[in-house]
Amino acid sequence: MKPNMGTLDRLVRTGIAVVFAALYFTGTVHGALGTVILVLGVVFLLTSAISFCPLYTLFGWRTRKAGETP
Repeated sequence: MKPNMGTLDRLVRTGIAVVFAALYFTGTVHGALGTVILVLGVVFLLTSAISFCPLYTLFGWRTRKAGETP
């Protein structure tokens, strides 16, 4: 797995994951929608932690610059 996510992309995903977790755990969003956003938050957090997004590979996208460290 070659990193394909840049720093800004990782920070944005982490921020979204935190917001999703806050919405779920405060009870603002619940039920099926709450479960969906919680799962999406976990996926965003994991992909940002490893700097790799499988969907980016499918579409040929990269947000990581050539010399950027993960």
